[in-house]
Amino acid sequence: MRLFRTLAAAVAVCATVALSAALPSAAKADALQNVLSAGKLRVGVLMDAAPWGFKDAKGEAAGLDIDLAKLMAADMGVKLELVQVTGANRIPSLLANKVDVLIAAAGATPERAQQVTFSQPYAAVNLGVYGPKSMATATDPEGLKGRSIGVAKGSTLDIWLTDNVPGAKLVRFEDTPGAIAAYLAGQVETFAENSAIALKVAQDNPGKEVEQKFLIRQSPAHVAVRHGEQDLVNWINTFLFYNRLNGKLGALQMTWFKEKQTLPQM
Repeated sequence: MRLFRTLAAAVAVCATVALSAALPSAAKADALQNVLSAGKLRVGVLMDAAPWGFKDAKGEAAGLDIDLAKLMAADMGVKLELVQVTGANRIPSLLANKVDVLIAAAGATPERAQQVTFSQPYAAVNLGVYGPKSMATATDPEGLKGRSIGVAKGSTLDIWLTDNVPGAKLVRFEDTPGAIAAYLAGQVETFAENSAIALKVAQDNPGKEVEQKFLIRQSPAHVAVRHGEQDLVNWINTFLFYNRLNGKLGALQMTWFKEKQTLPQM
């Protein structure tokens, strides 16, 4: 009987230790639960890429990504904290847990998918090279040979043009505004960007011709979260689906891109 009691006590101690070890893992909240518990959603956004994200005449954040972040926080029932990021540091900011999600005109690529998890797309634009009407439209990369093209350094466009248009004269700038400013000042013949940004440039500068000279490809934009946060990305996909059905996502696209878009699915 004494031996039985000793064994029973030992089993109880082992069970308690095992349960204690398991509890922290089981009780660990994921990103979605952390946001809900904190009552605040931190969203990384661009502020130098109109109409995705920029500061308006009053100095306030505006753009499709900004409005989508506001809608996301409202549907989640939490407060919104906008965190300004750049094209270069947006993914590092997410990985460093400085933001909960990225809504920053991010295109999905196999390379980026090794670092973050992408939602279904919320918008789709075209990547291309833009210039004056007087310039001939190129039907293939060879048509850009010898042309000076302003491009944001390290961007998807920079990488594609470097790999596919060796004959072009790429002029790299630190960011998108730098490339656009160079085109407007006549320092480069063309600039490479997405169609939404090109449309905004044309609207803001009616005296400057901005026409697509070469189409590279379609480029959907996705919300990005850290790897392993499946509950959060599932919620985001449900949020996008719900707001596609009720028309709110289409209304945002119409406001900022002047068209309701048919989005591809991953």
